[in-house]
Amino acid sequence: MAATRSLSHTVAVITINYPPVNALSSPVRHALIKEFGEATKDPSVKAIVLAGANGKFSAGADIREFSTSALKTISLEDMNETIEASRKPVVAAIEGVALGGGLELALACHYRVANVQSRVGLPEVLIGILPAAGGTQRLPRLIGVPAALDVIIRGRHVPATEALQLGIVDEVVQGNAVNAAILLARKVIGSNLDKRRLSTNYVPSNPNMESFLDTAVEKAKKQFRGAQAPIACIEAVRASVQKPYKHGIEKERQLFTSLWATGQPQAQQYAFFSERNVAKWTHPSGGRWDTVTPKPVRTAAVIGLGTMGRGIATSLAKANIPVIALEQDAQQLEIGKKAVKGLLEREAEKLLKQGLAPGTVLAPVHFTLHFAELHDVDLVIEAVYENTELKKEIFRKLKSVCKPDAFLCTNTSGLNIDEIAAVTNHPDLVIGTHFFSPANIMRLLEVVRGQQTSLTTIATAMTLGKTLGKVSVLVGNCPLFVGNRLLGPYVDQANYLIEEGCYPEDVDKVLEDFGITMGPFRMMDLAGLDVGWRARTEKGLTGNKVPQGTPARQRLGNRYSPLPDMLCELGRFGQKTGKGWYLYDKPGGRIAHPDPWVKDVLHKYRNTHQIKQRPASPEVILERCVYALINEGFRVLEDGIASGPEDIDVIYNNGYGWPKYRGGIMYYASTVGLGKVLDVLEKYHKEHPDVPSMKPAFLLKKLVAVGEPPIKEWRTQVGNLVHKL
Repeated sequence: MAATRSLSHTVAVITINYPPVNALSSPVRHALIKEFGEATKDPSVKAIVLAGANGKFSAGADIREFSTSALKTISLEDMNETIEASRKPVVAAIEGVALGGGLELALACHYRVANVQSRVGLPEVLIGILPAAGGTQRLPRLIGVPAALDVIIRGRHVPATEALQLGIVDEVVQGNAVNAAILLARKVIGSNLDKRRLSTNYVPSNPNMESFLDTAVEKAKKQFRGAQAPIACIEAVRASVQKPYKHGIEKERQLFTSLWATGQPQAQQYAFFSERNVAKWTHPSGGRWDTVTPKPVRTAAVIGLGTMGRGIATSLAKANIPVIALEQDAQQLEIGKKAVKGLLEREAEKLLKQGLAPGTVLAPVHFTLHFAELHDVDLVIEAVYENTELKKEIFRKLKSVCKPDAFLCTNTSGLNIDEIAAVTNHPDLVIGTHFFSPANIMRLLEVVRGQQTSLTTIATAMTLGKTLGKVSVLVGNCPLFVGNRLLGPYVDQANYLIEEGCYPEDVDKVLEDFGITMGPFRMMDLAGLDVGWRARTEKGLTGNKVPQGTPARQRLGNRYSPLPDMLCELGRFGQKTGKGWYLYDKPGGRIAHPDPWVKDVLHKYRNTHQIKQRPASPEVILERCVYALINEGFRVLEDGIASGPEDIDVIYNNGYGWPKYRGGIMYYASTVGLGKVLDVLEKYHKEHPDVPSMKPAFLLKKLVAVGEPPIKEWRTQVGNLVHKL
């Protein structure tokens, strides 16, 4: 049964039972209406409690029904109206989560009791829609417009203690919320429920409300460049202020329909399900996520307490895994120790605000200079400077001090996992874990398997990522892995565009208006231009290793832009030095200003190399940069480095600032049309045969040749190629 009813003296307890998260699917809605109707008619029932089985109230609507006819039966709002209209008091007993439609259901109840560890929220904006079962109308009536907008636009999961302060729930309890809800239900039997029916209340307002909402729209346009759902949410809340509830609900539905027509909800829901699907990894040998048992990680060590190591140590402690943090330099150990303690103190403050004891959630971090102290840890994450020889030296030490079955992870953004694993006694226990900075905040984790990495090691690393709250994507071992590998052709095109007549701010504006968080030149300034410069120097692309007589704009017969090298030779490393592609107010400054010096250098550079200035249109800038990403994405699939387009999309959505409302790089290619992408690439490569990264990928041509199948069928075509993963 999707919902069951029991009787506790005079209180009927209706329990949603629809594993795993009690989604309010069509069977649940029908069952709730049935059970609620019978409880309403039963003269022995004086009050009703709504609860969820297995410690979860409800995680909301069933997303899979949005594009089906199931929502046209009993809608969530029909059900909510029925519950709210009840003459018998209805109390929601919230345990676990009440999210989306789950919170809308709770708001239709007359009272709400929550367990202290539960969370509530209306996160629909995160999948491209708005709360469409009265959430945008009832919540402002309950807690006011400013607080409601904050919850709705950000899609926040609000801890129970904060929900109590805001007025979303009436009571927070340490123990069983159902028992507490039954007690409250008995107390309010016979009480007047008029003011408890939120749809009949007015929204708390003030004379400046319209101005406040207009400002909210402008802020949302800047913050969520191009995303329509946040704007629609504000307009729905505006309707709650301006219109009676019934008309507000009509506006809510109209906005939902218009959002669906933009294609953004479909893209964001693809992104949502892709994040779930990447956890279901497969291996060419036949191993799968559901057939391989991970080993438990009870203790861990982090080597290196730079920015990345500090974030990783903090993430482990937040996951309640005791950590040994090792530095090889006493001064660096003290600096790192102070930084980690500061991060953990902030985490402890958050937990206290949620009514939780930090000591029961945050594991201890022990700091040391001695490798010998790592003798009994289950897993080590090395997070030192990006240098293969240094990492190999550390792994040689680890093989002599760690227990034989300890997992050894290297945090690298693109070095050869197999080369590092080769210096150990157990290369099958070595795996890459590419965290993104700051590691205690960024959600993405690229898990990189080497040639000899065992299935158990893969399963353990992927499970650890989930424990740390990361979106973990399994990728193959190649230079720069997936995310950074795709950046190469993208940045090359950006550099070529400014050689040909654009300026950094032109290119960045087009890509940021498209929705990418940060354009390539601002991104390079943030990361530090010296990072790429050092890598190019080691490869012999710049500096003393370049053979005499090599043309400035060519390497190995292919086009090359020396512009980033020229900036670095002058000490312009980006934000850290206050100068890079942009000018900053001071070293470490964040606000980028177009630099007249850069424009002058570009003008002289073009004259020196006799390049005719031809500024590109916004359309051409977008196509050249984004199609370069897409083409390399197809190559990654060809090479078997990623097992499907979803892997690439999840990586770029969560680690590289791609707008989720566009689904992902590969999803975007499918919406533009693979034929169009192929035509643009073929034309460009014909004109520029010295740019091999723009030669159309074989897989792209194959997909066009077989009629451009939908993205969900690309894996079949990928599977027909020879995998290198």
